[in-house]
Amino acid sequence: MSMNDPIADMLTRLRNASQARHPEVNIPYSGFKNALAQVLKKNGFIADASVTGDGIEKRICLQLKYTTDRKPVFLEVDRISKGGRKVYWSHADIKPMRQGSGMAILTTPKGVMSGEEARQAGVGGEVVCTIW
Repeated sequence: MSMNDPIADMLTRLRNASQARHPEVNIPYSGFKNALAQVLKKNGFIADASVTGDGIEKRICLQLKYTTDRKPVFLEVDRISKGGRKVYWSHADIKPMRQGSGMAILTTPKGVMSGEEARQAGVGGEVVCTIW
């Protein structure tokens, strides 16, 4: 099966598993998706991210996080930059999202990082997605 946008596929799997209240979701491995998962883990949107398997069977296992009344920690995940339309923000354009309860994830010259980290580092980059 051909996949045109593997990042959108990852975000869709994460969103669907969260809405279905699954404890974890497995996605095909790539270094970029792993970096994206580590940013989500660092900012508290998922409980854990681990790499399993070897070679072509390598996968990223995301442990989902829920509130005490079994509601997902995040409500929405949106892909911002797409194949035909890339969106770039300078560090001055990065603002708190949803009154601080959400964030943007950017690819910068210093790696994949949250919007707040990019703003503090004084770098901008391509906006991959937003989550809240």
